[in-house]
Amino acid sequence: MSHLVHRSLRQDPPLAIRGEGIHLYDQDGRAIIDGSGGAAVACLGHGHPKVIAAIKAQLDQLAYAHTALFSCESAERLADVLVEHAPGGLTHAYFCSSGSEGNEAALKMARQYFLEIGQPQRTRFIARRQSYHGNTLGALSAGGNAMRRAPYQPLLSPAFSHVSPCYPYRDRRDEESEAQYVARLLEELEAEFERLGPETVIGFVAETVVGATLGCATALPGYFEGVRAICDRHGALLILDEVMSGMGRCGTLHAWEQEGIGPDIQIIAKGLGGGYQPIGGILVHGRVIEGLAAGSGAFMHGHTYQAHPVACAAALAVQEVIAEERLLDNVRAMGALLEQRLTERFGNHRHIGDIRGRGLFWAVEFVRDRATKQVFDPALKLNERVKQEAYRRGLACYPMGGTIDGRQGDHAILAPPYIVTAAQVDTIIDRFGEAVEAALASCG
Repeated sequence: MSHLVHRSLRQDPPLAIRGEGIHLYDQDGRAIIDGSGGAAVACLGHGHPKVIAAIKAQLDQLAYAHTALFSCESAERLADVLVEHAPGGLTHAYFCSSGSEGNEAALKMARQYFLEIGQPQRTRFIARRQSYHGNTLGALSAGGNAMRRAPYQPLLSPAFSHVSPCYPYRDRRDEESEAQYVARLLEELEAEFERLGPETVIGFVAETVVGATLGCATALPGYFEGVRAICDRHGALLILDEVMSGMGRCGTLHAWEQEGIGPDIQIIAKGLGGGYQPIGGILVHGRVIEGLAAGSGAFMHGHTYQAHPVACAAALAVQEVIAEERLLDNVRAMGALLEQRLTERFGNHRHIGDIRGRGLFWAVEFVRDRATKQVFDPALKLNERVKQEAYRRGLACYPMGGTIDGRQGDHAILAPPYIVTAAQVDTIIDRFGEAVEAALASCG
């Protein structure tokens, strides 16, 4: 057994030896299609020469400089690329090393903003059930992933409360239209503001498209417009977590661009650096920065490796490749093809209850009975069986259990790199389809 603490302490995972394009190669020399980009991370695939060259060039020039003393060119240029044109009013960027760190920074900045503008009574956040914002204690407190929260519940902050997600497949009532369902969700959010006292709420935290916990759940039309209006009416901030769904994954650079609104703080990570270096961060609206600047004049938060020169150089190169190679066009085109192929393969499948997603970010939810939406016994670990069967066929996908409530429900995500071709999409669906059938057969 390995001396490394792996995700499972009972079985060592296979070794990944190298990566090229959309493929990873294991210790046996097998080529595995990275059909989920790891955890929707490897947006450019593996081994892109421009990104590798940028990392090497940065190492030759400067590996590290502490931000208490210095800035660095790669961080400054990355910030310029992301917010120089002030998308949605976002004017500043802060870079750290992960999505969890990004969420922590967002929560702290939001609290500090209200201290700086003379509203210290704002101490509460509202978030959503079956969401995920990271594994550090603050981010886990904000998140609504019941399975991951459970062991650490005594340590989690009481400053967070949770409302329902926008999950029409299971939560919209038969007699409700989509608009009526959205109205009910917004009424629930409004009621939570009122219960807490609107003047005590710092902000509402949500994944623009819910990632691994709920499986690529997109909001219905009008939902985020209504959320934005509620936050504005009560003077609270809207904090959008786009760690998984952002930086092009859903077909636009920011997923919120498709919702008709913009956030006050946005968290980014996975598609920012594409896995070439650990990096995450937040993009911040000008009015929030103005509040801090007019008050103490500093963000009272920091990390040793924030705005790391090599990580920022890698992320800058990734963003340049996305723009130069017009990869968002490919995300939209191949995303439409992926949706089509999933629908053709599973649209009438008796054990697939829902197919949902956007861009190159899609999930299928498994059910024992399509008509009743009955789930498989969690003890069967269907999602894990799908993962193993897919790997045997040369495909990596991203499964998850506990879709509904942290215990019940199974889904699997496909989120291939932005460089994926039509032929590769077909291969992914063929292998995934075979894996699903084999996993279902093994459940009896």
